[in-house]
Amino acid sequence: MRVSVFRRAHFNAAHRLNNPQWTEEKNKNVFGVCNNDNYHGHNYELEVKLTGEVDPETGYVYDMKDLSDMIKVEIEDRFDHKNLNLDTEEFRSLNPTAEHIAFVIYNILRSKIRENLDISVRLWETPRNSVQYPA
Repeated sequence: MRVSVFRRAHFNAAHRLNNPQWTEEKNKNVFGVCNNDNYHGHNYELEVKLTGEVDPETGYVYDMKDLSDMIKVEIEDRFDHKNLNLDTEEFRSLNPTAEHIAFVIYNILRSKIRENLDISVRLWETPRNSVQYPA
């Protein structure tokens, strides 16, 4: 039997959307207020979905405590109350759009999750705007 389990998490982070290949004017036109020279912040909501076979011995797809601990260490501790552009290696040369943040989180967690489990990441940048990877 295949089942999906979900774990939600939260972190706060600042960022600035900017393409260094573009002019200041083009960055302002494309990214608007998200291109603020002094950065801006979000209260990100994260949902991690794991899908796989239920282990007949434990009844689990994945131990939710282990998943919670992994998200805390690998994602929350890494990104919470950080300026993504300045304080993290992952976004030093990658524009920290919600799409890229979800992709980075996916790759971090994918490397820690057993291959036999499917994983997806959904990230809310605002209560009305979210992205999911993979789509």
